[in-house]
Amino acid sequence: MSIPLAYNLRNLVVRKTTTLMTALGIALTVAVLLAVLGLINGLRSTLSASGDPLHVIVLRKGSTSELTSVFQRTQEQDLKFKAGIARSAKGDPLVSVEIITLAELTSPSHPNGGNVTVRGMEPAGIEMRRNCQIVQGRWFQAGRRELVVGKETAKDYPDANIGHKIRFGKGDWDIVGVFEANGGAQSSEIWGDVNQVAGDYNRTDALSVALVQAADPVIVQALINDINNDQRLGMEAASEQEYYARQTQSGAPMEYTGIFVAIIMAIGSSFAAMNTMYAAVARRAREIGTLRVLGFSRGSILISFFLESLLLAVLGGLLGCLLVLPLNLTTTSIGNANISQTVFSFSVTPQTMAVGIVFAVFMGTIGGLFPARNASRKEILTALREV
Repeated sequence: MSIPLAYNLRNLVVRKTTTLMTALGIALTVAVLLAVLGLINGLRSTLSASGDPLHVIVLRKGSTSELTSVFQRTQEQDLKFKAGIARSAKGDPLVSVEIITLAELTSPSHPNGGNVTVRGMEPAGIEMRRNCQIVQGRWFQAGRRELVVGKETAKDYPDANIGHKIRFGKGDWDIVGVFEANGGAQSSEIWGDVNQVAGDYNRTDALSVALVQAADPVIVQALINDINNDQRLGMEAASEQEYYARQTQSGAPMEYTGIFVAIIMAIGSSFAAMNTMYAAVARRAREIGTLRVLGFSRGSILISFFLESLLLAVLGGLLGCLLVLPLNLTTTSIGNANISQTVFSFSVTPQTMAVGIVFAVFMGTIGGLFPARNASRKEILTALREV
């Protein structure tokens, strides 16, 4: 004969102060874990939305990011006429050679300044980035000191909006438009004409990266292999999706640190739950004896107390989910592999919350198993005599 679930629920309600304090400890642990997972999920979602399956990123061989890559313009012509590259309506190869640099901007939220990626590009670069659309103003014109800024950059830095000027390189640049990138990392960038940016940094013969569009998804890997195997080029290619996936490594230390902190807190929360359940067993000794007299077996008592611990843990897990929900879709930024800022939103999904609940149940299992075992092993007469 099993003990009714209502018995455990009543005990949790009667001991509401102890129940809430223990559940809150579990909730805080779950909230820390979910916050870290939500941050990493948001970063991954932003970077995965940045990659086009037809695009290939080409860097100098050995470079790990766009900012650290440098190659000569003479290599551009050899690259543009590789087999398998798509062509525009005018018949030109869809290749955009680009220069990447950083501009330091300040705002009330970044009083000490933040590094924002400035991307000098060719008109083909705009045409190829199909996930990017202008939402205010217009695109920059080639040959002019004009810029368009990503939506997230414009939001973070009030001075980086239409009608304002940004000073970097050799002078001021006019902001003529704001664009969005459908959740991609490009929303954290500033774009301008490649030749104007190159002139400001005395890099007329040097480029950072080439964005290449393949004619067909089937030949993307063949194009990558062709570029990588061309000893004359001395360049290294990867799909844009793979390149951005590697950028999530910048969030790895934060992820490991957060999980480590959550594990430490989980150990403390498990001991708190264990202490609560041991105290409950001690206070309810006569109650346990009475249950045995009524015919409930040792196994029923073990399951009942263990289940009570799990209910306490689930309550803590649900509270943890509620605590972290306000973070969902909140924007933040992190330095990526280019040491510039990438703006993204926390993403606390139902799957993430399910992980939090499972984590809470694990804590409840550790915290409730031994007290439940202790309760089930009490002798009837001994339990009835205890005060």
